[in-house]
Amino acid sequence: MRDLAPAKVNLCLYLGPLRSDGYHEILSVFQSVSLYDEVELTDHDGPADEIRCPGVEGPNLAGRAIAVFREATGWEGPPQLLRVAKRIPVAAGLGGGSADAAAALRLLARRSGLRTDLHALATWLGADVPSQLEPGRWLVEGIGERLTRLPDPDPCGILILPADVELSTAAVYAKADALGLGRSSEELGRLRAALDPMRPAPVNDLAPAARALEPTIDAAIDRFSGSVSGSGPTVFSVFPTLQGAQNAADELAATGVPAFACTPVHNSTLT
Repeated sequence: MRDLAPAKVNLCLYLGPLRSDGYHEILSVFQSVSLYDEVELTDHDGPADEIRCPGVEGPNLAGRAIAVFREATGWEGPPQLLRVAKRIPVAAGLGGGSADAAAALRLLARRSGLRTDLHALATWLGADVPSQLEPGRWLVEGIGERLTRLPDPDPCGILILPADVELSTAAVYAKADALGLGRSSEELGRLRAALDPMRPAPVNDLAPAARALEPTIDAAIDRFSGSVSGSGPTVFSVFPTLQGAQNAADELAATGVPAFACTPVHNSTLT
């Protein structure tokens, strides 16, 4: 059984106050894009569940999804082997690990035949996982668990410029706290009332923290009038057409700089 796990970009991201549980409230518009990991689930001939994800060391959120699914549902099916072919850069602000975990949950539900609350499991796994259970465009609030489905956007191209470095989400949030970047709940509420989620202003309150930790981000932002996705260091820029984004990606490739030209992934449609 196979599924695609698309990356996401944050078309806007407003950072709210730090909660008592250590998480920040956020207000963001997530857009899934056509840069995918491929996730495959098969019965395993080994003694226990296993995840294989070349290029990713240490704990893996998609592997954790199997344990969480079994614990929550009581499923006693045979050991499972989860293979992830990574194309989304790691620790890049593109939600690759969360996308893989969301795809794993979808596959496990299909494999087991069990009906369960995948949103609750996704929320337990991580703040970005719920919005990636059904890829598309979402208004995201709370710590990521409060979702409002948005209409599909108009056709466009999205240029994604990965960095040569990784940024820990925890490190970026810690830097944001040190810089005093969080807004009050009242301000977040005013921004929510004024937000046009189909044409959000390209604001990312985490960008100053990401740029402070990785100053090389600045050149990519300045060259393409881009924005930082999530906690960075990936920069993206929206073009009126896919061809425009592809032309920019080809220009960068000619200078040895890798980039991706993507389109928005429409609601519940992985193509």
